[in-house]
Amino acid sequence: MLKRFTLVVLVLVGINHLFAQTAADSAAIRATALNYVEGWYEGNVERMTKALHPELAKRIMVKDDVTGKEWLDHMGAEKLIRGVRRGFGKETPKDQQQKDVYILDIYQNAASVKAIMSGWIDYMHMAKWNGEWKIVNVLWEYKPRPKTN
Repeated sequence: MLKRFTLVVLVLVGINHLFAQTAADSAAIRATALNYVEGWYEGNVERMTKALHPELAKRIMVKDDVTGKEWLDHMGAEKLIRGVRRGFGKETPKDQQQKDVYILDIYQNAASVKAIMSGWIDYMHMAKWNGEWKIVNVLWEYKPRPKTN
């Protein structure tokens, strides 16, 4: 009985090892997310480009306040990089730059990450592509803005 139990434990540990991610993967995923976040705030095209898969799909649900009609607004890697190049992220003062990154899940070559920034929250899907973690999808939402009187 003890031999059978030991064998089962060894098999389960071995299977877990096959699918488990390393500390290096976690660090690389976090670095990719920070290249995205900090690249935006710094206006650093190189960092943003390093974080993105060329076929990035970044989307947000948008609602027209007048008609109530909703649609999915989309941008790809090039449009996002143009925004970085223009320095839109630099408009956020350094003391207001929120850079919270949470790895939600990792499985083999796929990861889900949440980044909380000053004005919005990004839910990212990353893939290990050519040995590097890249952001392939982002679904994002603006944070509520404080009401002004």
